[in-house]
Order: sequence, then C-alpha cells, then structure tokens
Amino acid sequence: MSARESMPYDVVIVGAGPAGLAAAIRLKQLSPDVAVCVLEKGSEVGAHILSGAVVDPVALDELLPDWRDQDSPMTVPVTENHHWVLTQDGKFGLPHALLPPMMSNKGCYTLSLGNLCRWLAGQAEALGVEIFPGFAAAEILFDEATGAVRGVATGDMGVARDGTHKPDYQPGMELHARYTFFAEGVRGSLTKEAKRIFDLERDCQPQVYVLGIKELWDIPAENHVAGRVIHTQGWPLNDEVGGGFIYHQENNQVAIGLVVGLGYQNPYLSPFEEFQRFKQHPAIRPLLEGGRRVSYGARAINEGGWQAVPKLAFPGGVLIGCSAGFVNVPRIKGTHTAMKSGMLAAEAAAAAIAADRARDELSAYPDALHASWIATELKSVRNAEPAIAKFGPLVGTVYAGADLWLHSLGVKLPWTFGHHRDSDALWRKDMARPIAYPKPDGVISFDRLSSVFLSNTNHEEDQPIHLTLKDAGVPIAVNLALYDAPEQRYCPAGVYEIVGRDEGDPRLQINAQNCVHCKSCDIKDPTQNINWVVPEGGGGPNYPNM
Repeated sequence: MSARESMPYDVVIVGAGPAGLAAAIRLKQLSPDVAVCVLEKGSEVGAHILSGAVVDPVALDELLPDWRDQDSPMTVPVTENHHWVLTQDGKFGLPHALLPPMMSNKGCYTLSLGNLCRWLAGQAEALGVEIFPGFAAAEILFDEATGAVRGVATGDMGVARDGTHKPDYQPGMELHARYTFFAEGVRGSLTKEAKRIFDLERDCQPQVYVLGIKELWDIPAENHVAGRVIHTQGWPLNDEVGGGFIYHQENNQVAIGLVVGLGYQNPYLSPFEEFQRFKQHPAIRPLLEGGRRVSYGARAINEGGWQAVPKLAFPGGVLIGCSAGFVNVPRIKGTHTAMKSGMLAAEAAAAAIAADRARDELSAYPDALHASWIATELKSVRNAEPAIAKFGPLVGTVYAGADLWLHSLGVKLPWTFGHHRDSDALWRKDMARPIAYPKPDGVISFDRLSSVFLSNTNHEEDQPIHLTLKDAGVPIAVNLALYDAPEQRYCPAGVYEIVGRDEGDPRLQINAQNCVHCKSCDIKDPTQNINWVVPEGGGGPNYPNM
C-alpha cells in the first residue's frame, strides 16, 4: 500500500461554504503569513452549495466592507416582502406590519449562494489561501500522545467497489494543521465523528432538521419582479413543520422551493411529492406557466436553534457555520451567522498562532461567539421552531409570533423549549394512512429521476458505496416490516429502492449514483442504520447557479 504524503499548514478548513471561506479570508486579513488551506469535496467551489437564498449582508459588511464596489454577485436587493398562508384552493396574505420586525428583509439580497461562494473563493485566493476543490476530507487525524486533532486526510482515489485498487489508484493526502476548522455544512461526516469522540452534544438539545427542495426556473418577463420575496405556510403541509419560498432573482429567474420538517410522523409522506403538489397551487402555477425548469437540488437545513448548538471548540479543532447549526429559523437565514462564526474562529486562531500555540482548545472562539450578535439573534428566536413542532402549525405559529414580538419589545421569556430527534418521530405503518400523490404532468410537476438529471449529479460508478449500512438486515427486517421502507419516500433523489418485493424476496437497492448529498437518510432513518460518508472527491451534484 502506498504511503500517504503530507502537507503542513497553520489552519486547515474543511468545506468551502460561506463559513469556511469567511474564516480563510479573515485569517489572511489578520495574519498574511499564516498558511491556510481549504478543502472542498465538490468538483468546484459552489458545486454542492444550495440555498434559497436571501442573504443579510451584515457579516459581509464586516469582512469586506467595500464589497459593493467590487464585482460581487449580490446585485438584486429585496424590493418586496410577501407572506402567504395557503389553503388548498386559495391564499391570503399577512400584512407585513403584523410580522415581527426581525422578519423584515430590508437591506437583504436574493441570489445564488453558490455564486457568492465562488466570488468569496476568489477573494480568498487573492489573499493567498490555497483552495483544493475535488478533494473530500474523509478522515480526522489525531495526535497519538494528546488525542488532539492534528488535521485531516483526503479520501483515496481510484478504489473499486469491492475495495481493490484500480490502475489509477492514488492514496489520499494528509493535511496537518495547528488548528482544523470543520465547515462541512449540515450533518457533515467528519463533524459527526468529532461530536462523538469529543462528546460535543453532551450539554445541548438534539439537532433537528428540515429538508429543503429547490428548483430554478426561467419564467416569462411579465411574471418576473426582481427582488420580490414570497414565503408561504399552510397547504400542502397543514400538519407539518415547513413552508414554501419564491425568490425573484436576476435574469428573469425565480428560485422556488419547499422546506419540510424531518420530524414528520407519517412514514408515507414524501417531501419531494409535497413540493410537486406545492407548485400546482392556483396561486403558484400561473407564475411558472410558460417558463422552463433549469435546475433542481435538495439539502437538509439545521432547525434546532440556539439550544441545539454543541460545544464549539475541542483540542485542535472547532465547528463553524452549519456544522454547528446557526440558522435563524424564523428569518429563514443562516449565511450571515455562518460567516460571522467563521470570522470569530479565525480571530481566535490567529491570536493563538501569534502566541505560538497549536492543537489546544480555542476557548476564545466560543467565548467570543457567546458575546456576539449571533447569540443575541439566536437566543431571541430559540422557541419559534419548537413551538410549531410542539403545538402544531396554527397554534405554534401564533405562539412563535407573540414570542418574537415580545423579544422585539424587550420582554424576554425565561423558558426554552426542547427538541425530539427527527429519527424518533415516525409512526409505524399500521398507525398511518398512505398518501396518494398525483402523477407529474411534466410541465409544472416532475418525477425524481428527471429532477436528479437537472442537478448534474455524477459519481464514479465503480467505487465503494458512500451510503453505508451498519446492519444490512435492518432495511427489510425493520424499516420495511414496520414503516414500509420510508427511505424510498424521504430521499428526494430516488437513491433507495425496494426490489424483489413481488417475488417475495425483497431487498434494498441503493442507487448511490443518484445521491445529491442532502443527508436526509442519515438524519431520518428510524434506526439510524444509514451512515453517510464522503464519496470519491468531486462526486455528487454540480449546481451551476443554486
């Protein structure tokens, strides 16, 4: 077996999302001589980035104050805010004046978050940051004497499905660091490992998630109003956490999507099919008619809030961005908090490196974060999502709105609601009613496979399957027997399929080639038998403008 080569850096950052890139830029601003490396598992920066997105520029203003004078992709300010409550056949709008002040999008921008990351990567490289796309961090490296994180190793390339080495085999590379930043986004595979090894979730509530499914459409110019932002609640998710979004972006494009809480109970619910129904609503279909769907994708989103933020620093490493979970749920925003967390971690690391420290615990980072506007913002909304989960969409929304208004008036309620793990929520199939979803019309609604095609997803077929099972017998003996194989429905990409059922010999077929890296299976599997790990570097979706 070939020995792995190694490269030394002061800081290694896993993930070229907003948090990782903001951290890299801030490090170089503070200490130009510090060696910083960013690893990105996508084929290019932005290839795996998916978000609505409406971005609050508050963190970018701090990081790059002159960004408005540069060629930034933040060019479409929000001009209109609408909040619709949908019934099956109609809608009514909530007056914006009734919504809590923090839900205003004044001063925000709507754009492709992938394009923002591409632009940030250019800013980072201009400062001397080394960015390596197409290299998936597959293993955490530890100091044998102290147990501290000493870096990461990228995955081997050229490994066949049976584990043998193909002619183009190349061993992974070890990247050693004084400090390692985990910026993998939601439910990162190395972040999961770090949480387990260092018991980072010991003193917090369990993280909970929604699955966001998004399409990008070119629509007729007469239907388009640049900067118009619409959020919806209600139908089709009358009894579930979630809602829709429609963002009018540049070039007559709209980003449209549905987020579905992964704490749902009915094993027959399909988030993908609910999204297809959503687009057929009489208030939404006319917007898309005459248009063309150009892209599709899906991604899990943190919803746990402040009470689900784990311990952020441990020997040699920190969690930043969505690896830690800083999404402001009522605002439907997390880019600004992700970036700020990366900047705070960078400031702590720069000071430690200047003091010639290495691989200790950067306690200055969580201290600074707890004293920052991130903490202030997230504490004020901490009960919004769990209130809806606890009391239901109607009563929960009223409670959440009242709570947010009280906070805006300086009245801080003393209690904090908890969470239940999404994987624990499913009813058995005998307790639930199957859902009959309409067939796609191929005009507004579509099937999974044609949708995955638009995500430009590709994996090297002859490689170990990255959707691993802890026990190969569980999918049939437990998931199929008790829940009618819900993985067939919660996956938005058609990865999981029960075959041989008609012949009396059912088995789970994993179509790993289809995986869009949304992480829903890792989150929602009722027995937590599915473990998502990184595939060969560069594999997965290639989102051009998401």
